Amino acid sequence: MKIIDIIEKKKQGNALNEEEIRFFINGVTEGTIEDYQTSALLMAIYFQGMNTDEITYLTKYMAESGETLNLEDISKDVTDKHSTGGVGDKITIIMLPILAAAGVYSAKLSGRGLGHTGGTIDKLESIPGFRTDLSIEEFKSKVKEHKAAIAAQTLSLAPADGKLYALRDVTSTVDIIPLIASSVVSKKIASGANHIILDVKYGSGAFIKTAEDAEKLSQIMVETGKRLGRNISAVISSMNEPLGRAVGNSIEIIEVMEFLKGNKENDLKEITYTLCREALKKNGKVKSKEESDNYIDELISSGKALEKFREIIKSQNGDERITENYNLLPQAKIKYEVKSVKSGYITNIDALNIAKACKNLGAGREKKTDSIDYSAGIYLNKRTSERIQAGETLATIYTNKQSAIKEAEELILSAVQTGSEPPKTRPLVYKVIN
Repeated sequence: MKIIDIIEKKKQGNALNEEEIRFFINGVTEGTIEDYQTSALLMAIYFQGMNTDEITYLTKYMAESGETLNLEDISKDVTDKHSTGGVGDKITIIMLPILAAAGVYSAKLSGRGLGHTGGTIDKLESIPGFRTDLSIEEFKSKVKEHKAAIAAQTLSLAPADGKLYALRDVTSTVDIIPLIASSVVSKKIASGANHIILDVKYGSGAFIKTAEDAEKLSQIMVETGKRLGRNISAVISSMNEPLGRAVGNSIEIIEVMEFLKGNKENDLKEITYTLCREALKKNGKVKSKEESDNYIDELISSGKALEKFREIIKSQNGDERITENYNLLPQAKIKYEVKSVKSGYITNIDALNIAKACKNLGAGREKKTDSIDYSAGIYLNKRTSERIQAGETLATIYTNKQSAIKEAEELILSAVQTGSEPPKTRPLVYKVIN
């Protein structure tokens, strides 16, 4: 079998069989296929697409290209949640203590932020002492003991995906559904959980721009996961506006703790409760929306969810005192209030511009090797549907970069639209695919 024949076959629009895809992934993993040949096949896939069988084979062999976790010694029911990335998206960090307090085992391997999207690992590492560089043995032990753990994605899981993504990034073949689906699901398969919940974002602050494309991707990922033996579902949600009021790292950890104390922003509640409900249903804890919502309300109002968050922080060497003393988190030297230049009702806040402003302040990175400022961020004092007067504080900037404030202020002001009437309420959850 020769890679050039596989490239030619896909170039002509023909489906690749299982043996050809296995040969390709083995060659990528072992380095026996040249990067320029891999890039050629990626481009052929970009233009010719893949059918469901091809995507399933690609996902299977990417998942098997490295180490795969076996979590059956923890429980026959272990849940993993994945988001396709967004702005102000701290839902994973809210979800895990809620699920753990409900007795659901959650094993979460997460990534760092890149580009305009924030990373769960960066947010958690803003907690003094919090360790995310867990070995596989440590990770499994903490899940077993505390019902939950969050660790940085290890390079030993689905290494073929890492190699392919690096080439996709430099050959403009990132935004193609078969390659996105196989990348996401292969990592989830390799991570070992048998219940998988996907939060598929669409909108200005997401990689996928339309609900229709998000639905296509979700359907393919759910079908692929099912074919590979996983109980998988996808929640399609809007990312046209930032989630919650806080965008950054330590500032988002504060919003997580406020949520777990019962101070819930409506958008965060809508999506978090929907995702939690899917996980609770898969684990046989609830049957209906009402039952699930009441159960989550009780876990939060009783303090059980916040106590579980403290337990998770302590188990990963973090300072659990942050739950009562936010000043123990990294603090920015500069606090700058952005004043509104208009009066009226806020009708929209563009997520992408807020993300760009936040990254410029130091909270994000362009390359994986870039350092970030955990204290930098933006707090939205006013949100969509709220009334604001000219001269009133619209948002608060936290940074250590004086030179970045002017541009950040301009981006924030350009992100906010106002009108004479409050906007119609728009549901954030578009659809759930099972």
